[in-house]
Amino acid sequence: MLNPIYTISKIAEILKAETKLVDEQLLIQYLVIDSRSVLVPENSLFFALTSHRNGHEFINDAYQKDIRNFVISDPGYISVHPDCNFIIVQDVLAALQALARYHRSQFNLKTIGITGSNGKTIVKEWLYQLLATDFNIVRSPKSYNSQIGVPLSVWQIDAENDLGIFEAGISAVNEMENIEKIIKPEIGILTTIGEAHAEGFSSRKEKLTEKLKLFKDADLFIYSPEYVTEVNAKDLPGKKQFSWSSKQPADLQIIAIEPIEGNCYLRAIYQNREIECMLPFKDRASIENGMTCWATLLALNYTPEQADLRLEKLSHVSMRLELKNGINQCSVIDDSYSADTSSLAIALDFLNQQNQHPKKTVILSELFETGKVDLDLYTEIADLLAQKKVNRLIGIGTHLAQFADLFNCETQFFNTTNDFIDAFPGLIFNHETILVKGARRFEFGKISKLLTQKIHDTVLEIDLNAMVGNLQFYRSKLASGVKIMAMVKAFSYGSGSFEIANLLQFHKVDYLAVAYADEGIALRKAGITLPIMVMSPEESAFEAIIKHNLEPEIYSVEILKSFLNALSGYDFNYPVHIKIDSGMHRLGFDQSEVETLLDLLKDNDKIKVQSIFSHLVASDVAEHDGFTQSQIDKFKPLANQIAVTLGYKPLFHISNTSGITRWPEAQMDMVRLGIGLYGFDSGLHQNRGLQTVMVLKTTVTQVKHLNAGETVGYSRKGMMKTGGKIATVKIGYADGYSRAFGNGVGKMLINGYLVPTIGSICMDMTMLDITGIEVKAGDEAIVFNKEHTIMQLAQDTNTIPYEILTNISQRVKRVYFYE
Repeated sequence: MLNPIYTISKIAEILKAETKLVDEQLLIQYLVIDSRSVLVPENSLFFALTSHRNGHEFINDAYQKDIRNFVISDPGYISVHPDCNFIIVQDVLAALQALARYHRSQFNLKTIGITGSNGKTIVKEWLYQLLATDFNIVRSPKSYNSQIGVPLSVWQIDAENDLGIFEAGISAVNEMENIEKIIKPEIGILTTIGEAHAEGFSSRKEKLTEKLKLFKDADLFIYSPEYVTEVNAKDLPGKKQFSWSSKQPADLQIIAIEPIEGNCYLRAIYQNREIECMLPFKDRASIENGMTCWATLLALNYTPEQADLRLEKLSHVSMRLELKNGINQCSVIDDSYSADTSSLAIALDFLNQQNQHPKKTVILSELFETGKVDLDLYTEIADLLAQKKVNRLIGIGTHLAQFADLFNCETQFFNTTNDFIDAFPGLIFNHETILVKGARRFEFGKISKLLTQKIHDTVLEIDLNAMVGNLQFYRSKLASGVKIMAMVKAFSYGSGSFEIANLLQFHKVDYLAVAYADEGIALRKAGITLPIMVMSPEESAFEAIIKHNLEPEIYSVEILKSFLNALSGYDFNYPVHIKIDSGMHRLGFDQSEVETLLDLLKDNDKIKVQSIFSHLVASDVAEHDGFTQSQIDKFKPLANQIAVTLGYKPLFHISNTSGITRWPEAQMDMVRLGIGLYGFDSGLHQNRGLQTVMVLKTTVTQVKHLNAGETVGYSRKGMMKTGGKIATVKIGYADGYSRAFGNGVGKMLINGYLVPTIGSICMDMTMLDITGIEVKAGDEAIVFNKEHTIMQLAQDTNTIPYEILTNISQRVKRVYFYE
């Protein structure tokens, strides 16, 4: 694939925009929306978008990365950088979309547009596998399907492509029209219509109607009737339609779904005859996505025999980077299923977010089917590695080794993956972050396993994209200029320490908060440079707090005097935070103590008060709204009184997660975002608008058949009155699965079925009643996910999500996913 080339003046002409150009003939190949993600700065055009953050604020960052070309809506930035090219538009996002529309119009390739609630990315990637032998395909990188992602995807089109496969996602009405104009799909595929992103629509029908706008001019529309029940058949888009269903008559009517040794055998009626295919998957989501692909091949006039041959060769698609703990205190980023320049750039950006180790290593296979000659390809990759400050490259593949001289870092090359594995015992990996990035044929999964710590099969998966989505959700609720302090205490609510802090630092929160000094020290040692407030500072830790530039919460006269004493040997204004007790009655200065506080603060040059804050007791509960208002009313005059004495105004903050959503008037200068980052806000109805961040899963160790009257577990608490089957899974109360879940209170998902616990929860194991369900050793058991939620678990055991999350023990392996 070749990058498109336009002069900067041509782009200005396309956008019908005002300009201030210093080099009208400068060539543009790359579109940039994030100043942290730059490939070739001299040929990049930065769009100062204003969606969640004002992109104009990052022009200087982009300038420091050597970008000299900008699309802006605020001409006030022109004078700051007179040596740059500026295109001035009214709406930067509209300009990005207009440029993509123009670029798309220059090519006469066939296009497939895919939308739906789930399955878009997998169907896109499988269609790429199924059709790549017949077409030169351009497709959306990863899941680039938004108002921003679609233009960036379409920008990749070049003259060599004869098929484009693009996915489209929306979260509100009136969004699809813009995307449709960019993609202009001839073939439309609807995957599913579910609850994902439902918060932006008044009804399922409204969401379906909006999604179908993508296909308004399509020649062919492929769908399942189950997902379009709200629309009359005569109103379906497409000059032709092709339907598939396993529940009702359709062009492709599936009549049998039979699992066979990890695969799935499908039989269907098509054109009045029975046909068949084999899918190399057994889970429900993959089977449904496979049916969509089967229907697509048939609708594109492939014979049933051709479709069968191709479908049975489909391979697993991992669209997510996995961050895991590695051997010898390393961190491992596993992206071992795909290798192309677009996904490599994304992976390197994620690598760059990691600050816990000073050394960064990339294990990379040679790349295929990029459309570039090898010299150009590996020159681009070498430049990219240099820009991202990669310290070491381990290359695998004979072609890659031929270009060793291009790479200006420590290098080592192997002809095959097996050669690397044979040499592994003699290689040194220690205290570094390692990106494993390989084309599927190189089987880099073997390398990832060598580098990853061996921990038992209970895993907490943390979706970093979902966490970013939740951060942006709360940002969208804030008034301009309001800062965010993110709570990462208690091991980031059980989800990790530096892994979460790195993400929050990368996405530019303003402060972090921890409970104790040792948590903050660990973050400093992992490369976190953000200001960090310590909420429960201990006198014994004051020296370490000062050494590591942590900022203590001062909540009493005694702790203030002690900290001032600790500062006696220093000659600077040390940052602290003053806590007011407005009604929580946990920590903080009472109103009666404020005069004494003021006497200590007056004319004191040892400390500088960074913020004055308090904590809302019940911001999520409507019946206590009067008390919440009284807290706000009590806090403000006390904070102002302190500020007057200081002679300057520190940041004021009182609002927590639920306060952000329910009390916009309490935002003040900063808010403290905690459990909302992880997908929970009791001030929101059913956490509407938030994404599930964590999934806890384990595996089945053994399956047993028991006779009537036999018992299960300690003290014979579990009774199989009529006999049946049990499965033992690898999680117990030492992992954080409380004994309160025993004897049927707790449930887990296995193969799509919710099954109850039986007997007492053991230290390392739990038994489940799986009577009547097909289960075998090695099958996955979901403790909680977005279907079987933590909220439900908390309700079942009369507790709160916080307790369940923070109870997950450190021996449970954390795996971080990033897309």
